[in-house]
Amino acid sequence: MKQFKQLALNVIEIEKQAIDELKQFINDDFELACNLMFNCTGRVIVIGMGKSGHIGGKIAATLASTGTPAFFVHPGEASHGDLGMITQEDVILTISNSGETSEVLSIIPVIKRIGCKLIAMTGNTTSTLAVIADTHICIKVSKEACPLGLAPTSSTTATLVMGDALAVALLNARGFTANDFALSHPGGSLGKRLLLRLSDIMHIDERVPIVQHTAKIKDALVEMSLKGLGMTAVVENKKLIGLFTDGDLRRILDEQIDIHQDDILTVMNTNPTVALPDMLAAEALKVMEDKKINGLIIVDENKSPIGAMNMHDLLKSGVM
Repeated sequence: MKQFKQLALNVIEIEKQAIDELKQFINDDFELACNLMFNCTGRVIVIGMGKSGHIGGKIAATLASTGTPAFFVHPGEASHGDLGMITQEDVILTISNSGETSEVLSIIPVIKRIGCKLIAMTGNTTSTLAVIADTHICIKVSKEACPLGLAPTSSTTATLVMGDALAVALLNARGFTANDFALSHPGGSLGKRLLLRLSDIMHIDERVPIVQHTAKIKDALVEMSLKGLGMTAVVENKKLIGLFTDGDLRRILDEQIDIHQDDILTVMNTNPTVALPDMLAAEALKVMEDKKINGLIIVDENKSPIGAMNMHDLLKSGVM
């Protein structure tokens, strides 16, 4: 088992060294590649074969999610019709550690004929792909982490890191923000935190707990039990004048209260925290945490209750 651990540590050390060696290749060629991609009016199309293709797919996905429209094209499929996806306005990013991958080289004449700008990412500065490209990003590594020197390990890690360097450099140049990221990740936790509003998750219509100002405490308790949100709004002429919650009920248990006879007006909170429907759910969560409350009544511009939600709704929506 100790041998397994030592081998794993050796792999990590070799790949760390490979990443450190990449710093020397952040040069004018890298900057030219960034400029070509930044000024591209079409799409950045990433092409690679085998392990380079797998890494290329991830690089394309990272570019696309950080403000640089991109997609991956398999070179084998490109030779059988997918070249039709490529236009003169696109920029091609080809990945090949050797720079001599036949499946990639076979489609370069067509790419050149279309008129695309070509960026090569290889580990060989004198390779066919490196020489023919408009600019070349070197990803050369001293050694693979594979003890046989055969399985792509350090080289694929270096390629992935260089792809991330391109994506982040472009992200910053475009002024890409967290809100922009959320728009392309609406299903992710960040997207939900940044995009989801109370109007998207609140209970509405007959599901909103409401009693009239003339109600007795028992009426409020029935409404709270029926709607299951742990609270009820109290209204007069359709406007919110108070709120009664499970917490309020616990606080009045020691008092001489007759729930059948006493009015809800005598025990309700006359200054409840409310929210508007366009409030971000993440903002509502912060308010509820700061106020140490479990629910919110959502009101319109006339202070009429139009919705209600609680912590459970935020939990179900993925905001927390």
